[in-house]
Amino acid sequence: MNHFQNQQELIETFEMFDDWLEKYQYIIDLGKQLPALDEIDKVDDNLLQGCQSRVWLIHKKEGNTLHFYANSDAAIVSGLIYLVLSIYSEKTAKEIIQTEPEFIKMIGLSAHLSSTRSNGLNAMIAQIKKTAADYL
Repeated sequence: MNHFQNQQELIETFEMFDDWLEKYQYIIDLGKQLPALDEIDKVDDNLLQGCQSRVWLIHKKEGNTLHFYANSDAAIVSGLIYLVLSIYSEKTAKEIIQTEPEFIKMIGLSAHLSSTRSNGLNAMIAQIKKTAADYL
């Protein structure tokens, strides 16, 4: 997965787009780059609570690093997953806990997402942080 190195890089990328139609299309295109989850991972235990769409979230720990994998049955949600994973996956538990999702406000997502999508996005970040906290 081609991650943004940090939130600032993600924010700068979104500043290149003129309007929200282009930003939405970019988010959808990012979602198409998510690796597919194995069917064995698409079980109720991995379903994220608080999302309108079905979102499966799993993680693996290698050394001190947490790797998150997720997918959704909705195109825009898959793109949002890509953004979140690009910031939070492949980090240590401590880095995950200390990283606030500033990009949501900075790229204007908070103003352009429906409340259900916004709640789902926050639920995904909360679950990732809870998972990280379990390792501390």
